[in-house]
Amino acid sequence: MGLRPGHCYKNAEKRPYTRLAVKVHRKNYIGASPGLKTRQFNMGNSLKDFSHILDLLATDRAQIRDNAIESMRISINRFLMKRIGKDFYFIKIRIYPHNILRENKQAQGAGADRVSKGMSLSFGKPIGRAARVRPGQKIMSVLVDKENVELAKTALKRALSRIPSGISIVIHTDTKSIGTKPAKIKEEKTTAEKETEQAAPAEGKEGEKKDTGKKDAEKKPAAEEKKGKAKPAAKGKNNPKKNHATIKF
Repeated sequence: MGLRPGHCYKNAEKRPYTRLAVKVHRKNYIGASPGLKTRQFNMGNSLKDFSHILDLLATDRAQIRDNAIESMRISINRFLMKRIGKDFYFIKIRIYPHNILRENKQAQGAGADRVSKGMSLSFGKPIGRAARVRPGQKIMSVLVDKENVELAKTALKRALSRIPSGISIVIHTDTKSIGTKPAKIKEEKTTAEKETEQAAPAEGKEGEKKDTGKKDAEKKPAAEEKKGKAKPAAKGKNNPKKNHATIKF
């Protein structure tokens, strides 16, 4: 069975199941957690200090699946990357799909009563994950400069067709309200640093060659001395080489 429409799971009235009871097995109603389809929660340049922030708020109480969050993220990120560049914005998703969705899959259509078995409202099996939002909760935040506010606002409007909740956009300058950002340091190497790094291995190789030349020069006299020395004759009556000295030139 394929993926059902989002409106089948947008209702947030039923009891959520978010806990996997690993230690207390008698409370472990959900055996396994489905894989998360939302790949990233932070995008863009996290090192720059921006002047404005845009918050995407939910206007209704709803349940947003992880694939809807991923679709919204891809659409907004791609729009901003093409229009203003990846170094001039920062996006952070403010919700996480904790809720585990369950379903008792049944065949539908003509003759389905002969195929499907079991209760129609049973506990079901885990089929996906979703995030529950309340009115006024922040779904996503975008950091930009003043000249890119209108483009970021246009990008956030794309979320309306991808999530089952109404949206509103709030623009303000309290950029610290976004919370923590990933502390990734970009290593931008200048041309001078690259030249010094390329020259350093070459110098090291030349030094190694000089050292090996010195070692070879030291080894030669020692080898000549060994060649000049004659090996002592082996002792013993049965040794045929007792009266001969072997000298190697």
